[in-house]
Amino acid sequence: MTVRPAVPTDAAALAEVAAATFALACPPSTTEEAIADFIATSLSPAAFTRYLADPARTLLVAEHESGAPLDGYTMLVTGDPADPDVAAVVRIRPTVELSKIYVREGSHGRGTASELLSRSLDAARDRGAVGIWLGTNQENVRAQRFYVKHGFTRVGTKRFKLGDQYEDDFVFERAL
Repeated sequence: MTVRPAVPTDAAALAEVAAATFALACPPSTTEEAIADFIATSLSPAAFTRYLADPARTLLVAEHESGAPLDGYTMLVTGDPADPDVAAVVRIRPTVELSKIYVREGSHGRGTASELLSRSLDAARDRGAVGIWLGTNQENVRAQRFYVKHGFTRVGTKRFKLGDQYEDDFVFERAL
């Protein structure tokens, strides 16, 4: 497996893996319509083109073979949290948000997420951060176990609007 920085020509492949993995992190109550709308607006090729052009963002991709579908990706966002609930609980500054970490279901348990996370922590350090935070749905127990295993501590809560509903997320943080 190779983990590398994403490049502009990865936008469509990033959108494809995002569409294949986003629903895995959603609670069972999330409607298909809300998932489809989020994918269309926030995880489209055009959205990834914008993310890749944003100097505050770092995207990494995992692949097993050049030219094969991506196994997963991460997105870091440099800077203080804009969400007031997050800003109130994140204690380690300067910080970076681990905005997205998604791995295809077929790659679960193969070390892909751990390697992506490890490389993302390195990238956050390279950006000058001394802390990293993330939000994950309160019902996503698998993700919560993964983050705790990798040194994150739950520090608070936040809300995430998905469709016309608000989802409750836990905020996790760790030092770098």
